[in-house]
This record gives sequence, C-alpha cells and structure tokens, in this order.
Amino acid sequence: MGGIKEQTNGRLGYLTNEESITLDQFKQALLLENLYNKDIHSDHLLLRFLRARKFQIPAAKDMWAECEKWRAEFGTNTILNDFDFPEYALVRRIYPRFYHKVDRLGRPVYIERVGMADLKKLWAATTPERMLRNHVYEYEKLIQYRFKACSKKSNRHFEQSTLIVDLYGVALSTASSVYSLITQVSSISQNYYPEMLGQMFIINAPMLFTAVWSIVKPMLDEVTIRKIQILGSGYKSTLLESISPENLPDFLGGDCKCACPGGCINSDIGPWNDGTVEGYPDPEFEKFITKYGV
Repeated sequence: MGGIKEQTNGRLGYLTNEESITLDQFKQALLLENLYNKDIHSDHLLLRFLRARKFQIPAAKDMWAECEKWRAEFGTNTILNDFDFPEYALVRRIYPRFYHKVDRLGRPVYIERVGMADLKKLWAATTPERMLRNHVYEYEKLIQYRFKACSKKSNRHFEQSTLIVDLYGVALSTASSVYSLITQVSSISQNYYPEMLGQMFIINAPMLFTAVWSIVKPMLDEVTIRKIQILGSGYKSTLLESISPENLPDFLGGDCKCACPGGCINSDIGPWNDGTVEGYPDPEFEKFITKYGV
C-alpha cells in the first residue's frame, strides 16, 4: 500500500496479555468513579486513551475524566443534534476545509487550504467560537458517520484519518490569526480526541512556518509530532505514497476533478455518500449541504 502502513499496536485483535489486563483494569477504575458506560464506551474508544497515555492507567483515567468534563460543559454529547450552522456554505467558500475520499488504507482524507482563508471575511461571516463548535461537530460526525462508512466498506475498524494542511498563500499579515485557530483545534484534537490522527502533511510551508512550528511543537505530544510531515512545494510524490491519484484532487497533484459545482473542494465525497456502502448516505448527517448548499 505505497508508503502507508496500518498501525496495529495496542488495538483490538493485537493486544498483548498485559495490555488486555490493563484494559480490564481501566474499565474497573472508570466504573468506580461512574465514568464508564459499556453501552456507549467501546473498547476501541478506551484503547485510544490508553495508547495516548502509554497504557498508564492513572494518566489515562485523568485524561478520560477531563474529556468527559469537557464534553458535558461544551455540549459535545448533543452537538450533532442541536448545533446548526447557517453560514456553512459561505464559510466553506471563505475558508476551504473538506473531506475528500480516502487514503490507500481506506481512511478519510481531510484537507484544509489555509492559505485561501480570508480572515476578515471569515470573522464577518461567523465567530471564532462558532468555528470551534463547527470543528467539534465535524469531529463527532467523523466518528459517528464517516469512520463507520469507511469501516463498513473495508470490513475493518477505522478510527484515524489523513490530514493535508495547505499553507500556500498564507500572508504574514494573517499568519498569526490562522495559526492561532489551528492551535486551538489541535489542542481539542489532542486532549479530547486522542489517537484519531493517522498522519498529517503540512504542504507549501513558507519560511515563516519554521518559527511558528518551533512555538507550536512543544504543545504537542511526541506521538503526534511523529505523525506530522512538513513539506515545501515538492510534496506530490509524498502525498501519492499515501493517497491514490484518483482520490487526490488535481490541485494537489492527483487526478481527481469532481464534477460538482466548485469541484473537489465542495464535493465532500467518500464512502459515506458516494453510494458504494449500503445504508449511506444518511440525510441527517448531510443536512448542512442539503439546507445551505455549497
């Protein structure tokens, strides 16, 4: 599968005896504090927190407890039902962020064209708080919808995705604001959605990014840092090692030219809605596109 390899360590079906025992002990530790419900907390989810804390139960329990507290305070548990985003289409045009097909393993590919973001227009159309809520909505949609469709299509469990962050065109005048938003989102991902990043490619990275990266890097854990590749303009061959040409948009060096208005940026195409998986698409998860268009 090119240059991409599926990670199996610390996952169901590949646990060592010690890890299996630790998983059971973790459940018991959470049960004692009413933090575990077997009907909604899967072993896959528990293992993500254990892997993030190197199977150290006290550290994993603290991380889990903080996450549960945040989910209650932020309203994450009900966000798929009660969050609305009327500015959806306008924000997508101002700041292109979208899912587009899958990588060579079958995992969702998420692309952000940060350099195309017009922050003056963005903050006129929405607010940083609503953008953050939209990001969390998309995390939950990824878990409950996109991962499940990809898993069903490939007949195996997926819980990670591939990210491409395109910095082409990022201006000095807007860099700090853009990176501030990315840092906020990265913090939520790392603290409350651990082990969901398969790999990240930061492409067209300008010289100034080196300075910014030196500030951001200490905020990330070592596991996350190892999954990030920072590339200049010669990124095409690296991306194609992980993503087939037919699944990579042409503006990133692939062959895909989605026929919908706006092309690949607006297609949101993948196993979750391309008609290849029984039971998909689900109108409830496609409601923003249906209600507000592209």
